[in-house]
Order: sequence, then C-alpha cells, then structure tokens
Amino acid sequence: MAEKVLMKGNEVLAESAMRAGCKFFFGYPITPQTELSAYMAKRMPKCGGTFLQAESEIAAINMVYGASAAGARAMTSSSSPGISLKSEGVSYIAGADLPAVIINVMRGGPGLGSIQPSQSDYWQATRALGHGDFQMVVYAPSTVQEMADYTYKAFDVADEYRTPVMILADGMLGQMMEPVELRDPIEEIPERPWATTGHNNEREHNIVNSLYLDADLLDQMNHERYKRYEKIIATEQASEEFLCDDADIIVVAFGAAARIARNSVRAAREQGIKAGLFRPITLWPYPTEALEKTVAHAKGYLSVEMNMGQMVEDVRLVVGNRAPVDFYGRAGGVIPTPAEVLDKIVALNEKVGE
Repeated sequence: MAEKVLMKGNEVLAESAMRAGCKFFFGYPITPQTELSAYMAKRMPKCGGTFLQAESEIAAINMVYGASAAGARAMTSSSSPGISLKSEGVSYIAGADLPAVIINVMRGGPGLGSIQPSQSDYWQATRALGHGDFQMVVYAPSTVQEMADYTYKAFDVADEYRTPVMILADGMLGQMMEPVELRDPIEEIPERPWATTGHNNEREHNIVNSLYLDADLLDQMNHERYKRYEKIIATEQASEEFLCDDADIIVVAFGAAARIARNSVRAAREQGIKAGLFRPITLWPYPTEALEKTVAHAKGYLSVEMNMGQMVEDVRLVVGNRAPVDFYGRAGGVIPTPAEVLDKIVALNEKVGE
C-alpha cells in the first residue's frame, strides 16, 4: 500500500530508486545532491542493497556499468561537473546496450560555478553526454512527487530499451520538501537474458562489450540501436499543458523554472493576456508533437530557463518561422522571479499584437 510522507527531493530520488528495485548505488558526494548519497548510505544496507562511495565519479559510473552487466538495477548520482566526469562511462554503457539510471541535480556553471540551482546542463543531457552516436531518455521533473514517479519510470524504461536514462533535476528541487506518495517496493525486476550472470550451461555465454574492431559490425549495431531510439521518440514523449488551449503567448519551461512560469501565466491571465504554459517532461525525446499542435493558434513563444538559452533552440526547431520565439533566462544559480517572467510575457504580447 502506498504511503504519503513529507520528504526532501534528494531523499525522494533515493527512496524511490530503492523501491524500484535498485540494489547497487555508486557515487561521490557533491553539492547540491549530497543528501541523496547520504540517504542511500543509511538505507541501502537495510534493504539488502549495496552502497559504495567510489574514489571518483569516473570509478562510480564504471561500477554502474559492471553491476548492470551482471543483471542488477544500478544507479549513480552527481551534480553538473561530476556528471561531466561520468560522460565517458555513460557512452560505454550506451555502447554496451545496458540499462542504467543517472541522476543529475544541476548547479551553476561552467567550471566549478556555484552550488545554487541551475538548468545549464540541458545541452549536455540531450546532445552530448559522452562521445559517439547515442541518445538517452531524459526526464525533467517539476515537483517532488514527479521526482518519485519518474525515478520509478526511469528504471522501467531503461530496462525496456536497454539504455541509460537520466533524471535531470536541479538544486532547488533537490533541496525542497513537499508531500509525496511513495509506491510499495517491487518484489522482482524483469528477466535479463542478456546479462553475464551464471547460467549452469543452460544458455549461451553472454558478452557485454562496447568495442567493435569490425567497422561494418559497429555500423550495424548503431543502426539497430537507432531503431530503438525511433520507437522511444514515437512512444515516450511526455509534456504538460496549462491554459494552452486558447493561448496567444505560450511560455515554455521545464523543471523548477516551470513552477515559476506557472505563476507568471496566472498573473498574465489576470491582466487579460491569453498566456499558457507548455512544460516538457521528456527533454529527450523532446515533446515535439504536442508543441506542434499549439502553433496553429499561438502568436508567440517565450522560453524561460535557468541558463543562457539552451532549450530555446528546440522550441525554435519546432516553431520555425511561424511565430516569434523569445528567450528569458538567469544564469549561474540565479532564479528568475515570477514578476520578471511576467514582464517578458507582457512585452512579447505587445510585440505580437501589433
């Protein structure tokens, strides 16, 4: 039976992972996601799992590779610069067709940046988390409840498509506390006929590998992998719309920025401006189909992000030259205010109303 509790976002990510069947966590502490590791360190041994603080982020992601290859549900977490260190290992996991869940509780950057919340890892997560031809599913929760829900889903999707999946949160969501309904722990995970577990000669030996010296074979493997990506694009897009049905101005925002933008949209409606909020939940695959449907009536779009302008490029790819697409963002850990976003909505409404 599900239970409802008041929990911090970072701790919910950890608890939900364990309830989803995660038995191995490998990580390295970094603000603002350290509570996740601390929670895992306390709880995992009591749940029959293994927590290990690795000597580095590079070691942690390669331990995830090994545990997943052996058939376990495994996870790692970090924040921005720590995720950069894991990028080579993520590429190996993708190249070996292994499921894995990666948590990124973003902080300001580039470099060591700040420990305040940011959304400046959008490009890294959706475009370039590691070398080579691969993609991974990226979820952007906006509430603590969604942090739980999409952690469960991340493990299931990772298993279904044998791919790494990222939960892309930020320091604001990781540190806030909200009521959350937690699911009962699952009793068993899906079968893993591809794993390297012992088999008592009941099946052929499995080899988990991302190295292909035969160029034609690697070409074939990449094409097969991209067929799975095509299925993901067709079936896994997710988004939420708020007051978009008749909106002239559509604010596009994800994660914590969407919480702020929702208040701005309400305030704009009070002023008589037909504003709406489009919130991508999957950043890859981007919910292009749902956003495309808004183009028929929208006069302008405003992408609100806690960065210098990253997701706005995906909005422009969908909208094209059919409507103006403006951007407003704060960077380095500064959180935009509802009043600031409202001013941009008003300005865009005046521009498109001419």
